[in-house]
Amino acid sequence: MKIALLSPIAWRTPPRHYGPWERVVSLLAEGLAHKGVDVTLFATGDSHTSARLEYICPFPYEENQSIDPKVWEAMHIAYLFERADRFDLIHNNYDFMPLSYSRLVNTPVLTTIHGFSSPRILPIYREYSRDNFYVSISNADRSPELDYLATVYHGIDLREFTLVEQPGEYLLYFGRIHPDKGTADAIEIARRCGMKLYIAGIIQDKDYYNTQVAPWVDNQNVFYLGSVGPHQRNQLLGQAYALLHPIHFDEPFGLSVVESMACGTPVIAFRKGAMPEVVDHGHTGFLVNNVSEACEKLALIANLDRKDCRHWVESRFSQERMTDDYISVYEQILDEKR
Repeated sequence: MKIALLSPIAWRTPPRHYGPWERVVSLLAEGLAHKGVDVTLFATGDSHTSARLEYICPFPYEENQSIDPKVWEAMHIAYLFERADRFDLIHNNYDFMPLSYSRLVNTPVLTTIHGFSSPRILPIYREYSRDNFYVSISNADRSPELDYLATVYHGIDLREFTLVEQPGEYLLYFGRIHPDKGTADAIEIARRCGMKLYIAGIIQDKDYYNTQVAPWVDNQNVFYLGSVGPHQRNQLLGQAYALLHPIHFDEPFGLSVVESMACGTPVIAFRKGAMPEVVDHGHTGFLVNNVSEACEKLALIANLDRKDCRHWVESRFSQERMTDDYISVYEQILDEKR
């Protein structure tokens, strides 16, 4: 079984800091290679992998402003599809653009839909649904207009996360700074509860950061740490009292939520999107509807067993489980095509 794995080129695979899609693709590539699958990763030239690496784009466009994203995205996708006959299956993790290439090759194409940025992208998924296979990353993130082969939850490398059995004294917000993610709500929760808040993540909406977040960052009660790498991520997550995830959109999955629980740190999340699938309410955290409910549940966090958070992730969100699930999907597609 020869698999071509298409990763985005916004960030390196795996990312140095931010880059959730690239991180998932990297974990899958390593998992497949470890299991002896013949896998070729199509990513940026500075990517690191145990699989075979192919590239045309030398480095991520988010890290070098001389690169025009649309130009290099087109070249990157075409570079793979021009070599499609070398593979038994193409696994697309690059959103909708590669679908428009899929009818030009005989190699079957599997697309993991990592979320819908807008309803306006649905027409291309509908158009190519007869010629492609789709996987969702949660049951909540499915369009009723599409057919799916399976839901495959993301997995993480548990070796990167250390279980800390004793709760810390600060709250943590870990994610991009954007109204959808509820950064300002996290600040409000921390203020009402009289707890320190650490914020880690890229600034995706500068106006929102400048007006709703920055005025509260005083480095005494609210701290902004920027984007952090794997080592600091492990420390921040593990030593927190709880992770705040007060989202205002239907989150397709939520990697930071799983990473937090892997460290033993419970999560308080707004009940939207995939959160009911990712958080075991009352055991690994709490699902709430607003800031007031979040504050009420914070007092109960200390009653949760942090080992239960770790066990929940080990049983449902491991890299090995994700890899095995995708191998099963690959085999199903190839059996159907024979």
